[in-house]
Amino acid sequence: MSVLVPAAGTTSGFVHRQRRGAELVLLLLSLVVGIGGYAAVGLGVKEEVPPDIFGYGTWLVALLVGAHVAVRFLAPYADPVLLPLVAMLNGLGLAVIHRLDLASNEAFARQQLIWMTVGVGLFVATLALLRDHRMLQRFTYTCGLAAVVLLLLPMLPGIGKDINGARIWIHLGALSFQPGEIAKVLLVICFAGYLVLHRDALALAGRRILFIDLPRGRDLGPILLMWLVSLAILVRQSDLGSSLLFFGLFVIMLYVATERRGWIIVGGGLFLIGAIAASRLIGHVHDRVDIWLHPFSYFQTTSGPHSDQLVNGLFGMAWGGLLGRGFGHGEPWLISYANSDFIVPAIGEELGLTAVFAIVLCYGLIVERGLRTAIICRDDFGKLLSVGLATSFAIQVFVVIGGVTKLIPLTGLTTPFLSYGGSSLVANWVIVALLLRISDQARRPLPSLSTDSDLGGESTQVIKL
Repeated sequence: MSVLVPAAGTTSGFVHRQRRGAELVLLLLSLVVGIGGYAAVGLGVKEEVPPDIFGYGTWLVALLVGAHVAVRFLAPYADPVLLPLVAMLNGLGLAVIHRLDLASNEAFARQQLIWMTVGVGLFVATLALLRDHRMLQRFTYTCGLAAVVLLLLPMLPGIGKDINGARIWIHLGALSFQPGEIAKVLLVICFAGYLVLHRDALALAGRRILFIDLPRGRDLGPILLMWLVSLAILVRQSDLGSSLLFFGLFVIMLYVATERRGWIIVGGGLFLIGAIAASRLIGHVHDRVDIWLHPFSYFQTTSGPHSDQLVNGLFGMAWGGLLGRGFGHGEPWLISYANSDFIVPAIGEELGLTAVFAIVLCYGLIVERGLRTAIICRDDFGKLLSVGLATSFAIQVFVVIGGVTKLIPLTGLTTPFLSYGGSSLVANWVIVALLLRISDQARRPLPSLSTDSDLGGESTQVIKL
């Protein structure tokens, strides 16, 4: 049987526009935020425009316009909002890190700009080399194995290093990075490929309890394995953030793939069991929970756990109020690691709660565009991959901002695109490239299979059923 439908590109069928012009306009606005923020830091701290503003601005414009040109030619139908959002967050992060550098005589902003250059380079390389995201499904188990190896690297003697109680870094000469950031991307690819192949079996319901169909006992293996891996990361590396990110990511993707609420119940139960056990048996996690529950009891203590970082961040945000003190009129350097883990309180102190709300809104838009891409994607692997990548942003932002605002215990994750950190910045630029590749494939018009111009003068497409 054949069905006649309007061919792609005709007036009677919906076709996504490329919208590269809209992307360029939004990108220019994001450059105003980035370069304007850098100039505002100089005016606020030293009462003069930074002398290197021209070189800095030229470099930033070249990077982001180059990324736009790459999208225009390599993924012309990609989402037009993602790149400007990311560019604005990255530019604002550079300005805030530069402001903290001026207070401590450091050069982290310059290093971050170099890492941004590497990230944009890999962004362009990903779009150029990966012309179809479905190719990644062939490497499902390879990506899973590579992710496990990367997660184990910090445990090796000689290259692994313990920083702030968490063993998540590796050092190779002068180079240091967090392999977990790369493992995050590989695990999303592995989860998506695995769930596409096995979702029918995992979607079968077992026993029904209180209007919820729980999964069959024989299908609990994958989620139990992921739970054990997350606990192993928590115990061996004392990395609460990554453990929560990986397990939450798998549970959400499993729910989306099977549409069974029972997996959420099982995953939530396993998480509660693991969280309670870890808070009582693992000293590092126990200290984090105590600091979360009683931060002022551990403020400026001489022994035991310290809550100075959290409390100083809360004081800074309270002092900033709704509109902030303004660049150069606060004291964000009093917060330990203000340029990485606690960059949001630093922004809240000098730019106010309004800026923090705007940042959260930008992250929400990134997640929304990723989920919208999943909705319109034509293949199951692309749908799950988009959901996984968008979810990784959502969980990471929730965990980080929730930790610094005392909503949940503190973790060791960085704020995407804002915080100082090369491995995180590079990995997140690759994630954006993958989302743009999937959205380009989803928004691209379907090829015309055959055309008949004799049916009412309207171009039609014949689809064999």
